[in-house]
Amino acid sequence: MVALRRVLESVGPPLATVLVEPADLDAPVGDLVIAEPGVAPEAHPGDLVLGVAVTAVEQATRLVEQCATAGALVLKEPVCADESVRRAAADAGLGLLSVTRRAAWTQVLWLLRSVLDLESTAAPDLSGGGEFSDLFTLADAIAAVIDAPVTIEDAGSRVLAYSSRQDRADPARVATIIGRRVPDATLQQFRRRGVLREVGKGAEPVFVPSLEDGTLPRLIMPVKVGAELLGSIWAVVPGPVSAERAAAFADTAAVVALHLLRLRAGTDVERRLLRDLVATVLHGSGDVASAAARLGLRAVPHRVVAFGLRRTVDGESAPERAEALRLALWERLRSASGLPARTPLAEVGGAVYAVVECDQPTDVVPRWEWLSRALAELAPGVQVIAGISAPAAGFGDLARARTQADEVHALLHSSPGLGRWARFEEVWARLVVRRVAGSDALAELLESGPVRLLRDHDAAHGTRYVETLAVWLTHAGDQAAVARRLHVHRNTLRYRMRRIAEIAPARLDDPDVRLALQLQLVALGAGR
Repeated sequence: MVALRRVLESVGPPLATVLVEPADLDAPVGDLVIAEPGVAPEAHPGDLVLGVAVTAVEQATRLVEQCATAGALVLKEPVCADESVRRAAADAGLGLLSVTRRAAWTQVLWLLRSVLDLESTAAPDLSGGGEFSDLFTLADAIAAVIDAPVTIEDAGSRVLAYSSRQDRADPARVATIIGRRVPDATLQQFRRRGVLREVGKGAEPVFVPSLEDGTLPRLIMPVKVGAELLGSIWAVVPGPVSAERAAAFADTAAVVALHLLRLRAGTDVERRLLRDLVATVLHGSGDVASAAARLGLRAVPHRVVAFGLRRTVDGESAPERAEALRLALWERLRSASGLPARTPLAEVGGAVYAVVECDQPTDVVPRWEWLSRALAELAPGVQVIAGISAPAAGFGDLARARTQADEVHALLHSSPGLGRWARFEEVWARLVVRRVAGSDALAELLESGPVRLLRDHDAAHGTRYVETLAVWLTHAGDQAAVARRLHVHRNTLRYRMRRIAEIAPARLDDPDVRLALQLQLVALGAGR
């Protein structure tokens, strides 16, 4: 059964707000119960009770007492905001949800039922076809009502569905359908006329005369739930529409709102289900074999890829900017130019992971043509990076592969010189050094030894002896290579090495000494 926490997460603002948190958020939801006027509801533990006819505080308080053992009570504003109602719900341990007064109870009931049905589905439908198919059918029905071609769009002007009739298809409509969104040039004209602002604020059809570029007139109906704009319905009309036909067109918005709410709830539920399944296989917890089967993973070797973003300029992004970039990365990976088929993609613990089939698991170089497209610069100063694990032979090895991908990703993030992507097989030696250098035991050893002496000297005199030693060890004492890397003359290098020997004597011809120094330098961030 579905946990109450899941339902509350899915419904959430702006449709509904939690005023009193239930006593047990992880309790399973039983059923939806509509409270009839004057009749005590037959509510069982975990049920969600909808106070459809409750308009007075006294009624609300009595209903709280009658369904105290239920999971939560859903009431409309403003009665649910009364302090006595909230206190009664809190005392009873009953969850209290507030629904905006402008939302229809049919919308609330539809959405809650959709969430319960979708959460109870045995496996997520990742095709996304069912609800969209219903929208196309609905678009045809609306086209018959308004007697005009129709498109249904979301709040971002992206086309979700369109009617089959094209008898009045102007270039703007054709471009909208082909590009699956309203062309920018057309949007700019609508913005200049204040059309989009009127659609966003109003709740009635908006008539737009023909535009200068030959775009035919439009009748636009906002699709809202409460004050939130979910989308809009656009009809290509020959001219002004009669009041009767415009009213019939407006009536279709309520039905479209139900479909968009269901679609949004379904998308959220499916994404969470997908995330949970991917988390199961990547962390090796729970029934990994079952989760892999539900994800559609075949019994072949896979690599885990950890995607992330790396800034190439100084400064930190604002939180909203970082969120927008992460969404842009997600959309790129989910697009046709992104990941191949049968590749689960999910955000787990703040990182974006993909589980990709190996073309030739014995080959060090996976033949992934999509990788270069996925790693193209996302925005000025922002690069996409990908840490790739070694092949995982079975589903039980995916947890170890995820750890490898995380380590490679962290290495790439801190070492821009390595490029935008790397495989575990290529950088395993660096990772071994990083693991040892990050140990607590080595951290204690940093407080003594040659590296500590050189670091103190550099801080006191402005010298660069720690850097010089690190480069010298990296290039195994090759004076020409070290001098080129440091951009100094060989004589300057020889002088520095003599001073290093004086300040912090160490036998650089001893392999144990060189290894210890390299580990300490890596721990300081000066090595490798």
